[in-house]
Amino acid sequence: MSPPPARHPAPAFDVFNVYFERIYDPTMHVIFSLDGEVDAGAMRGATLRLVASDPYLRSRFAEVDGRPVWEEIPEEEWGRAFTLVGAGDDEPLATPPPPLDVRSGPQVRVGLYRRGEGDIVAVTCHHGFCDAAGALTLAKELFTAYRGVMDDPGFTPTPRAPYERSTERVLALYSEEEQKQALAEEEPFVDRWRFPIERSGRGTPRVARRTLAPERLRSIKALGREHGATVNDVLIAAFFLALQKIRDDPSDREEPRSLLTSADLRRRYPGLYDDAPFTNLSIAYEVTLSAGEGARLEDIIGQVTALTTRRKEGNLGLATILFYEEIMAGRMPAVQAFFDEMIERYEASGQKNPVFSNLGIFCPDDYLPVPGKDGSMLGILDIQYLPCACWPYGFLMIASTFRDRLTLATAYEEGPYSTAVVERFLEYVDGYLP
Repeated sequence: MSPPPARHPAPAFDVFNVYFERIYDPTMHVIFSLDGEVDAGAMRGATLRLVASDPYLRSRFAEVDGRPVWEEIPEEEWGRAFTLVGAGDDEPLATPPPPLDVRSGPQVRVGLYRRGEGDIVAVTCHHGFCDAAGALTLAKELFTAYRGVMDDPGFTPTPRAPYERSTERVLALYSEEEQKQALAEEEPFVDRWRFPIERSGRGTPRVARRTLAPERLRSIKALGREHGATVNDVLIAAFFLALQKIRDDPSDREEPRSLLTSADLRRRYPGLYDDAPFTNLSIAYEVTLSAGEGARLEDIIGQVTALTTRRKEGNLGLATILFYEEIMAGRMPAVQAFFDEMIERYEASGQKNPVFSNLGIFCPDDYLPVPGKDGSMLGILDIQYLPCACWPYGFLMIASTFRDRLTLATAYEEGPYSTAVVERFLEYVDGYLP
């Protein structure tokens, strides 16, 4: 009888991001457009050796005896981590690559798309395994391993021992009294509206995005300085006004309406998780605003800035951690009951606050140099991030910046959502930005 596979605890943030599959597909993709051809054999070798080097990458999510774990899978199953996609197949920027099965593993899939004008490399992972920052770190490590294999066919990344993935390190920074106060001061999320839908149910995954010229980002920054706001504040304001406009519902005017936005705990606690590169450390918080008919960006930017500033000055994320940990104390039945209640509430009310997340600046130097198949060094033409695909009642828009070009993007399921409405919404966001 063979011994059981190695298993490592799956913390609360992992578990909840796995179970969010009930309201969206937690698969995420980082897409690199290159100006030439990479060595497919070296890229495959780099992928498999990267999987071998990390105990969580080479695992699947499982529930064993009612306990969530990352369970290591046999080496013969690691091959699912790489796929070569021939010319003529769907572009990953038009239709998202297939979902990643978190329960099968491994926890990365590298898709190499052959194109005459240059290869596309898609690095795919699951939000149950890591957040957006973790996905970008995973892509960095992939290209580092690829360079290593190109320089030395015997190269292997430095192996990692199992590392702490939970938020215990954050909790250890706060006293019991501070934790109690954070929970007492946190207001519960209230769903007050939703993005317009055609019907409920599932559809066909699609991606919509809009990229703005560099001068637009300069104008956004200038407006922010004028109002004491960050770029993120300006984007939140434009997102809110575009939601109000696309809904065209008189009941929204001058009434409190909410959206969720995210924050990365790595920035909040620099250095605390340097030894845990692939972790879930993003939290969400609610932004509640109100605006009248015909409101402009300048009319609500003060509301946004005051709210985000107050949040940053407090114990941002602490209440979220405590909330998840409290549910996890009831083990998996409590988690399942939480999601059952959430779905029932959405279906009964038809309301689900939309989500906005700014992923920040994608720096090409983080991934260069990229050796080409013929020995030349390849350039990175673009880096795009495809977010989790939503169906009703969820809706998510992200922002990212590459070489001063700001991209707004959403992934959604067509049918329940109208592509024409989604495209018009992005046009509205664009229109509110300076």
